[in-house]
Amino acid sequence: MKAQTSGRALSVIVLCMLIVACGTTTRITGSWKDPAVDASTGESKRVLVTALSRNIEVRTKLEDALAAKAAELGISAVKSSDIFSPDFFHEIPPRDELFDRIRQTGVDAILTVSLIDTESETRHVRGTARYAPFPMYNWYGGFYSYFNYWHPIMFDPGYYVTDKTYFLETNLYDADTDRLIWSAQSETVNPASIDAFAREYPEVLLERMVKDGLLLQQPTSGN
Repeated sequence: MKAQTSGRALSVIVLCMLIVACGTTTRITGSWKDPAVDASTGESKRVLVTALSRNIEVRTKLEDALAAKAAELGISAVKSSDIFSPDFFHEIPPRDELFDRIRQTGVDAILTVSLIDTESETRHVRGTARYAPFPMYNWYGGFYSYFNYWHPIMFDPGYYVTDKTYFLETNLYDADTDRLIWSAQSETVNPASIDAFAREYPEVLLERMVKDGLLLQQPTSGN
């Protein structure tokens, strides 16, 4: 059963990361879009990017990466870390005050990223058996020599590893109406570092936004 982590921040990603050979793997597991929105009517030109984390490093790096990806699409991004103080998440201001500050930035949409759950799974990685038949090796011809040679090395018992999966949710809201217009959930397995995650996550989000018809496909270089 997934451990409930409502209210916990993305800082868990930094505190619990596991470094594995395969590196970070992020995929979108599902998404929803307001059917009234398409790339011609719903594409934002100025967006507030908000990583809902008390960890300043996580918040800053993820918002920087998302803002950089938005800039590649010709979308101006305002980072919440630039307009809200580090203690903002400790005491949320009244709704009207919050939206007044947001509207002062001139954004027409708000993008949020939050950690909604984590899951750990331990698995066994099988070892390897070695085989070299007689007469290649002379110890193969007698039981004692065979037993004496293979006893310490015949079988590598393998080892156990723990995979850590982080489940995140990304929402896009209309800044004027406070209406949800797009939402996606994703899972990231064994993030090697917050930097690796911050590089990969915006790319995965962009691909799904294009697929969902929220953004127009960007031309490839050379066209």
